[in-house]
Amino acid sequence: MDKLNAMAIFVRVVERGSFSAVARELQTTQPTISKVLRALENDLGGKLIARSTRKLSLTDEGQRYYNECRKILAAVDAAEHSFQSGRETVAGALRIGSSVSFGRLQIAPRLPDFLKQYPQIQINLQLNDQNLDLVNEGLDVSLRIGELNDSGMIARRIGTTHRVTVAAPAYLQCLEPPQSPQDLAQHNCLQFNLLESQNLWTYEKAGQHHEVRIKGNAQSNNSEAIREMVLGGLGISLSPVWLFSEDLKVGRVVALLQDYQTRSLPIHAVFPANRRQSARVNAFVDFMTRALAAAPELQPFK
Repeated sequence: MDKLNAMAIFVRVVERGSFSAVARELQTTQPTISKVLRALENDLGGKLIARSTRKLSLTDEGQRYYNECRKILAAVDAAEHSFQSGRETVAGALRIGSSVSFGRLQIAPRLPDFLKQYPQIQINLQLNDQNLDLVNEGLDVSLRIGELNDSGMIARRIGTTHRVTVAAPAYLQCLEPPQSPQDLAQHNCLQFNLLESQNLWTYEKAGQHHEVRIKGNAQSNNSEAIREMVLGGLGISLSPVWLFSEDLKVGRVVALLQDYQTRSLPIHAVFPANRRQSARVNAFVDFMTRALAAAPELQPFK
């Protein structure tokens, strides 16, 4: 038995919570994964995983062994990286996570250029408006917008999302456009409800801080759904500039409160804490950092 390989498989089974998920990941069969773990348990002389029909759970001994295996595998990975530094091929599978709108509008269109530079990489782009667990989903990197609350992840800031207050001309036909943030309290404001400050919009002007608690009759956890509501004349939104960049150019929406600055949101690349960043991950993050810095639709709207 290859003990190191068995330890790595054991760790992945614990992290994914599924024999079949790891089998698919390694392009093998579930019985093969089960056989490796049975051999490991026999070699150790005890049970690592308490199997049931509904879920996998670690025994006390299995939990201790899992913690030690992670340390050992991380040390081996670091040793190999130290030896191979500068020689690692930028190739292999790369699993990327993102919110639906940002992934569709800002990541997917840039992948052709990225893959022209690195043709030996195979991309798997996973889009979800909930922040996916990187370990459980087997993600190598996830791009997230907003402040980070998960201290168990490693993060690198790669850009900034500037925001703009917008409404469709149809909404403003019968209503006076807001002249100050306080005026928003009298308007139907559409909430993106995945932000902690979803109903508290903040602005600054001449060093003065302005906060307004907004209200409205519609909200969503998907920014493109918010965009469709705005285009339909339902109300006002405080959204990323990139979401409405084309609409602003052709007049489908109007920028409001332009004398006031809105709070921008950071864009981070987030990595699993217990996994070394491979050459392909670093190549993708570096590529996206340059691409976002040069993207006109991510700059403040003027």
